[in-house]
Amino acid sequence: MKKIILSTLILTALYSCKKEGQKMEDTAVTDSVSVTDHTAPPAAAYTPKELSPEDLGKYLAQKNDTLYVTNFFATWCGPCMREIPHFKNKMEELKGKPVKFTFINLDDKSEWNSAVKRFAQENNLASNIILLDGQKLDPTFFTTNFKQWDGGSIPFTYMRKGDKTDEYLGMMTEEILNSKVEALLK
Repeated sequence: MKKIILSTLILTALYSCKKEGQKMEDTAVTDSVSVTDHTAPPAAAYTPKELSPEDLGKYLAQKNDTLYVTNFFATWCGPCMREIPHFKNKMEELKGKPVKFTFINLDDKSEWNSAVKRFAQENNLASNIILLDGQKLDPTFFTTNFKQWDGGSIPFTYMRKGDKTDEYLGMMTEEILNSKVEALLK
């Protein structure tokens, strides 16, 4: 019963992010890579990688000198798609620095080989996207990993460097992203 309620809650939350007219579709899923490794050609092979909520929780909890910028998005989410260029600009700017950008895709599983794949290839982000099946999430995933996010809406960005974390719910402007990244890189 709890899984049904949680699944319904997650689906409702994901669909609350208004679908915009033009979908950017493409997906590739692999573990995040250092910005220095973000040189794959746009036609890079699409090799989806799905993480379980438990494995994603371990990834989010990493504490070292690398800044991990993790963005939760869906291809049908207009605000999510509008902020992607800001992340791509920051990735380019930080090449060679200890920063990893990861995009956690929350599209329905039926979209992984179509919309998500197209999005990943068109944006040259195949190596930075991880698939997460929302049906496998339970309420403890959110309370264990985040201070403010309950999974109720996207986009959501989580940043961690060592013991310092930052969370941002909603679409980030380029200025907000720059200031948050700069603060954690100090």
